Amino acid sequence: MSASTKRRRLFCVCIAFEHVLPILLCLLMVMKHTVSEMISMKIVEEPSSYGLNSYNFASHTTDDKKLKMRIQPSNFSGPAHLKRLYGKCFSKEMNEYRYELCPFFNVTQHEQSYRWNPFSGVLGVWQEWEIENNTFTAMEMREGEKCGDIHRTVKVIFVCGDKHDIVNVTEPSTCNYHMRFISPYVCHRDSMLVYPTLSEELQGAWDELEGELHREELTQKGYKKQLRKIFEKAGYYIPQEEKKLLSEQAVKREEEEKKEENGQFDTLLKCTEEYRKLKKEIEGLRTLLAVKESKDATDVLSGNSTSESTQAKKSKRKSKVGKFLKSISKTKTSY
Repeated sequence: MSASTKRRRLFCVCIAFEHVLPILLCLLMVMKHTVSEMISMKIVEEPSSYGLNSYNFASHTTDDKKLKMRIQPSNFSGPAHLKRLYGKCFSKEMNEYRYELCPFFNVTQHEQSYRWNPFSGVLGVWQEWEIENNTFTAMEMREGEKCGDIHRTVKVIFVCGDKHDIVNVTEPSTCNYHMRFISPYVCHRDSMLVYPTLSEELQGAWDELEGELHREELTQKGYKKQLRKIFEKAGYYIPQEEKKLLSEQAVKREEEEKKEENGQFDTLLKCTEEYRKLKKEIEGLRTLLAVKESKDATDVLSGNSTSESTQAKKSKRKSKVGKFLKSISKTKTSY
């Protein structure tokens, strides 16, 4: 190719580039403007009373608010090696629920859904053991959150496993749950036997009971009744009378709390206590008001006073607060 031909082609390319370049610059400016608009755009979510927008993730973590138990947990009882589980908690998410088991304390359930009112509550509080054939088979957790006319219960069944973990939760009947908990602490064949955990006195009583049954001096029903008393003395069972009393006390306590929330008191002592609390709160409010007044006076003296309209608003607000405190101090608490 000759040099003149090369020069002509280069000249054509330059002419073409001269026309294309403004177009490219224009496109780049448009793209830059579009991108800047996209970046500066603010997405506003519509306020909603349900679904994801109102879902409170903070209340569904391990730091969830403390749930109130109707009754106090029983003392530790059972095989001594299980005391290593005391004070520990184990959590597991299954079927949109997070279950937390704290052996010898309670079982809780936290719904992991986007409903406007996800359930979070106590399923049961540690009470006693379930014993079958000289074996601790399950922990009985009772007096959980109310479910219609009953309260939720959980039976925690121990199964051998290579780690501590909740492996399954079922609901055989409404609000009565079965939880399977695996643990290496129960893998030895004698690890959950009842007899070795008893005192010598109670072991002797059981031996005598076995002899009476063998000699047919006791019926099977009488044998079970006497054996239950042995387990009650050991702290593995709660006497029926005590169970009833615990439930009645829980109901009474809930009724009293409800009355107090409504400003009703059964005794003069409770009324006096509430009056003292209210009086203390009023004194605190008065102190805050005095501090605010002192600050406002200092601002005026230092030449930092606000406009007359602002001062009028402050004066009006002060008058309202004063009237409010005066009305509270004159209020008589009913009892």
